[in-house]
Amino acid sequence: MNRGKKVIIGLIILILVLAVAVFLYVNNLAKSGLPQYSGTLQLKGLLQAVNVYRDEYGIPHIFAKNEKDLYLATGFVMAQDRMWQMDLLRRVTTGRLSEIFGKDLVDTDILMRALQITKKSNYVIAHTDPTVISHLQAFADGVNQYLELHAENLPLEFKILGYKPENWKVEDSVNLIGYMAWDLTMPWTTETVLHKIWKKVDQIHAKALTPDVKYITDVIYPSFAKARHLPELSNTILNASQKLIEIGAGIFSASNNWAVAGKKSITSKPILANDMHLGLFIPGIWYQMHQVVEGKLNVTGVAIPGEPSIVCGHNEHIAWGMTNVMVDDMDFYLEKVNPNNKMQYQFNGQWKNFTVVKEDIKIKGGETVSKEILFTHRGPVITDFKKMDDVISMRWMGNEPSNELLTVYMLNRAKNWNDFTSAIRHFRSVSQNIVYADTSGNIGLYCAAGIPIRKGNPMMVNPGWTDAYDWKGIVPFEQQPHVYNPKDGFVASANNKTVMEQYPYYISYWFEMPWRYNRITKLLQQKVKLSVNDFKAIQTDQVSELAIIWKPLLLQIIEGDSSLKESLKDIYTILKDWDGSYTVDSSAATLFDTFYIKLSYNIFHDELGDELYEELAKERVLVNLFIDTIRVHKGSIWCDDISTPAKESFNDIIARSLKDAVDLLDDDFDSNPEKWKWGKAHKLILKHPLGEVKLLDWLFGYNRGPYPVGGSFHTVCPYSYKLNNPFVITDGASQRHIFPMHNLNESLTVIPTGTSGHTASPYYCDQTLLYVGMKYHNDYIDSEIIQRNAKFIMTLVP
Repeated sequence: MNRGKKVIIGLIILILVLAVAVFLYVNNLAKSGLPQYSGTLQLKGLLQAVNVYRDEYGIPHIFAKNEKDLYLATGFVMAQDRMWQMDLLRRVTTGRLSEIFGKDLVDTDILMRALQITKKSNYVIAHTDPTVISHLQAFADGVNQYLELHAENLPLEFKILGYKPENWKVEDSVNLIGYMAWDLTMPWTTETVLHKIWKKVDQIHAKALTPDVKYITDVIYPSFAKARHLPELSNTILNASQKLIEIGAGIFSASNNWAVAGKKSITSKPILANDMHLGLFIPGIWYQMHQVVEGKLNVTGVAIPGEPSIVCGHNEHIAWGMTNVMVDDMDFYLEKVNPNNKMQYQFNGQWKNFTVVKEDIKIKGGETVSKEILFTHRGPVITDFKKMDDVISMRWMGNEPSNELLTVYMLNRAKNWNDFTSAIRHFRSVSQNIVYADTSGNIGLYCAAGIPIRKGNPMMVNPGWTDAYDWKGIVPFEQQPHVYNPKDGFVASANNKTVMEQYPYYISYWFEMPWRYNRITKLLQQKVKLSVNDFKAIQTDQVSELAIIWKPLLLQIIEGDSSLKESLKDIYTILKDWDGSYTVDSSAATLFDTFYIKLSYNIFHDELGDELYEELAKERVLVNLFIDTIRVHKGSIWCDDISTPAKESFNDIIARSLKDAVDLLDDDFDSNPEKWKWGKAHKLILKHPLGEVKLLDWLFGYNRGPYPVGGSFHTVCPYSYKLNNPFVITDGASQRHIFPMHNLNESLTVIPTGTSGHTASPYYCDQTLLYVGMKYHNDYIDSEIIQRNAKFIMTLVP
C-alpha cells in the first residue's frame, strides 16, 4: 500500500473515531439529569416511606401516609421531570431571564418586575393557613433535595446555558399564580392596539370600531342577569390620549368546558369535560400527576411545574375544570406630572410622590443594567420611563388581594358544591369559569373572577388626577354569575360573552365570539343522553360554526355576479358541498381561512397601514369582533378602500377577498383546488426554547413535528394561529380531560407533549401522536389498577 492510500485511510479512521467520540459525547450530554424511576432512594425529612408508581406514560402516582411526605415527594418527583422548566418559570415571574438569555430580555425583565409578583406572593404567604404553607415548604424541600443529589448531573439545559439553579423557595411556587394571572389578562395588548387605532383614524372610523356587543345573545349564564340599574358608561371613547409600552404579553388563551347531569348521561351520573387552550410548546405547561394520602386525599389531574397541587382534575368526590372569563381586569390612567418636580403626580388636588423602585438587571456575560420603575398608588407607570409627558399608570387585578393558592388546595379536598364554592371564592387574580360535577349527581358552573366595580368607560385611559375613576371594590362573590343544576341538564363555557347587559357590572368587551360555545351546546342538545364517546367526539370536533355562518353569504355573492361565478365555478362547487368541517383533507377549509385572512386585510389595512395592521392582526379577539359586527350590520365605513376612487361596499370587499384568496392559493399550492388540502398548509410544530438554535435542535432533537392537523381557531378542537402569520400554529388544547362521575377509573386524558422535559427520555413528547390523533389514555385512581399497570416503582424512605 503506497503512502498516499495510508494517509487517506488514516484520515478516514480518524474522522470515524472523532464522529464516534462526538456521538458518544452528545449522547452522554443528552442524558444529563435523566431521573431514576425505580428502586429505593433516601430523602431527608420524610416521616414514612412513599411509593411512586409510574404508568406507561411516566406519569407519577404518589402514595404517601401523611401530607408532609406527599408534598416533599411531589417536589422531588416533579423536579426529576421538569427542573429546568420550573427554573425558567421562576425567572419569568422574578424578571431574571436576561441572566441566562442575554440583553434581548431586559425589557421583559423590567416589565415582570414592575408587576411586583413576589410582593403579592409574600402577602399571600402571610395570609394563608400555616398548614398550607408548611406543605409548600415540604415541596420546596423535595425540590432542593433533588438539586443537592443532582448537583453534578443537572438537566442538559443548565449545561448548555452555563448556570446552576438556586434553591427553591416557597415564594417561587406562589409566584406561579401571578404568572398565570398575567398570562391570562386581556387588556394589556388588546386595549393598546385599540387606542392606537382610535388615535390614527378619524372619528367616524373610530366610532365604527367602538364595541357594540348587545346583538350577541349566546351567553354562558343566560338566566343570571337581573333587571338592575346599569352603571353609567361614557358615550365617547374618542378623547383618549396615551402612549402605551410596546412589550409583548403572555400567551393567548381560550378554553372549553362543559358538564351534563345524570338525566343527560347514559350512566345516570354526570360527565365533565375540560380542555384549556394555551400555548403549544415543549415542555408543555401542565404536569400530570396523581396524589394519594391514604384515607385523606386522592386527587389527580394537572399541575403547573413548580406548584404542588392539582389545578384542574378530580378527587374521589368532585371534578372541576376551567376556562378563561376574559375579564377586563386592567385599567389605565393618564397622570398629571408636576411641572416643577417630575417625581410627583397630581391626585385630588395635591401632589403625591411617585414611589421609585430601582431594579438592577443582570445580563449574561457580566453586565448590569439599572432601571428606575415608578409607581403611583394604583400601580406601575408603564410608559417609557424617561419621557414624563403623557405618563400612563396601570391598575391590575393581579396585584389585588386574592388567594388562588388556597383555592387549589381546597379544591383538591372538596367533597360537594358547598366545599367547591368555599374554595373558589378566593379566585380573583386568575379569573375563571369553573365547571363542577360530583358523584352525587350535581353539576354547576361559577364565574370565579375579580370583577372591578368602576366608573367611566373601561376602554378609555381615564383621568388619573382624581379618585372618580378608581375602583370602588370588587363584585361580591355571591353576585358573580353562576348556575347550579340547571333545568336543561348541562352547563358550558368557551370564553364567550359571560352574561347579558342587564347584569349591573361591566365584565368585558374582549370575549371570544360564541362559535365554539354554540357548536358545543348544539352537540350537547342533539342527543337525549350522552356517553363518554360522545364527549370525545365533541372535544375533538372540527366543524366550524364561523364557516357555516359565512357560507350562505359567500354563495349568494358568487351567484349574484355571473362573471364571478364563472371565474370561481370550482370554488363555488367546493363551498356548496362543504359541511364546515376542518379535516386535514379539506380544500374548502384552506379556502375559507385564507378568505377570512384576506377579508381582514382588505377591511382594515388601507386605513391602518402596515405596522398598525400587523399589530391588529395579532389580536384575534378584536378582529373577530369587528368583522362579525360588520357582517351583522351588512357593512361599515371600513369596507370602503380609501386607496381607490370607487366606494366599495361590504359585498365588494367579500368578492375581492375571495378572489385574493384563490390567487394566493393558486400561487402557493396549485391551480387545482383539490390540492388545497388543509393539512398541507396547517401544521403543528412543537418547539423548545433552545430548539430555536438549529444546531442544538439537530444535536438533541428538541423540536417535534411538523404534524398535519385539522381544526382552526374557531373550532371546538382548536389549532390556532395569528392572522398576521397564517397557519403557523401557536396555541390549542393544552390538555384534554373527560371525567365520568359514575366510575372515575374510566377517566380519559392527554397532553400535547409528555411527562418529561428531558429530550433523551422516552416520556418526552410520547403523548404527541395520541394528541394529534385525537386519542386519549386512561387516568386511573384505583390503587390496585395503578399498581398492576405500573412500569416503574420507586420507594422514597426516611
